[in-house]
Amino acid sequence: MPNESTQHPSQKSMVLLSRLLFPPNDEAKSAELIAEVRGISQENFDDLVNLANLNHVVVRGLEAFLKIVRDANDDVRAGWATAAIETERARINVAIPVLHEVCKAFDEQGLGVAVIKSLDHWPDLGSDLDLYTSAKPEQVLELMRTRFQAQTAARSWGDRLARKWNFEIPGLPEAVEIHVGRLGQTGEQTTIASHLLERTRSIEVGGVPFRTASISDRLMISTLQRMYRHFYFRLCDIVDSGELIESGAIDYQDLRSSASAAEIWEGTATYLVIVSDYVKHYRGTGLNLPAFVSETARFGGDQAYYARSFLRVPIMPQSAGLYGSQLTGLLRQGDLNNSARLGLLPWLATAAYVGQKITGSDKGIW
Repeated sequence: MPNESTQHPSQKSMVLLSRLLFPPNDEAKSAELIAEVRGISQENFDDLVNLANLNHVVVRGLEAFLKIVRDANDDVRAGWATAAIETERARINVAIPVLHEVCKAFDEQGLGVAVIKSLDHWPDLGSDLDLYTSAKPEQVLELMRTRFQAQTAARSWGDRLARKWNFEIPGLPEAVEIHVGRLGQTGEQTTIASHLLERTRSIEVGGVPFRTASISDRLMISTLQRMYRHFYFRLCDIVDSGELIESGAIDYQDLRSSASAAEIWEGTATYLVIVSDYVKHYRGTGLNLPAFVSETARFGGDQAYYARSFLRVPIMPQSAGLYGSQLTGLLRQGDLNNSARLGLLPWLATAAYVGQKITGSDKGIW
């Protein structure tokens, strides 16, 4: 967890943002939070907004900030927060209609499609727009080029393995990232992908309908992204998944069954426990997880640490153990194709690390 005694501005912003998103139950700590918000400088507020952007919690974080300064009749800081929220909402108001048009175009062609990840953060939005489709790659490329005059961005080795494309649509700052028939860093997750579209649910965002992943699939996709690929959490992951837990929307039996079939149940349980532990660290009380989830987790939030703007989970030995379990499980299933794909992950990660050290960028690899 972030060390609250640190003097590093970015880390202090992480702590403040976490307190805003998970306000403490303790009266004294609540008073400390209010005093810190009321005394924040313009420079530190700008750092807070930057961190909120990186963690996809601008609207939710700053709305909590705005309530505190409005209660104090602080028009100056209220103006800062209002301007930042309006800027973010203006971006979102451009992106949502385009995302809807892309989904509509797939539907009109009879091509199965669902939004994944991006709408999980509502009323915030991710930095790109993610879709999953069961269509053939050539159908996707043709549709995006002819209907939206989209250009394909350069693809990394990881993109090719994962079978995903990033499209740049004129007038849209965000890339549209489309996963085609596979999920996971190396495209190893055909188990989740093969059932994703038949399990989708309908939601309404900004007055517009979308098909998006089921609750279980949504959590498994988040787990793949955080525990098996990036090895860090954004604050939006904690907020999004925490709200699902508290709402009672999770069918834990379905989640365990689905995640076990995909050989990522231990990673999924660990993901949920880290979410609960993070909330407990700031709010004072954790989340109500079934015992079988907590007992399955390999480690908890006490192993997570703050670095480079995000909450990170240790790769060695914790995450490496989860990777090993996933690979062993796929081999046990006799899934040689996807096992071979997953077996490339350490080499890909090593190449990305070396590239980062030599050139300062892992572009083209990861």
